Amino acid sequence: MFSPKYQHIVFGFFMALLMSFLMSAVVSIINIGIPENFLGIWFHAWWTAFIVAFPTVLLVSPLVKRITGLLIRA
Repeated sequence: MFSPKYQHIVFGFFMALLMSFLMSAVVSIINIGIPENFLGIWFHAWWTAFIVAFPTVLLVSPLVKRITGLLIRA
């Protein structure tokens, strides 16, 4: 198991993994439908999206936490 100090990285990894997985499927289906080679196309789209999503989640999560903190009453 991981130390609590790595929680933001582990959270970011799984958030990026799942969101890029689902969103790449949705966008692929909208753009091309479900052709015979859909799984290969989807995997390529997902992997590309994940490579961008993971560092993006790590970079923007402190800002999102701050904005959320401003909108939530104590």
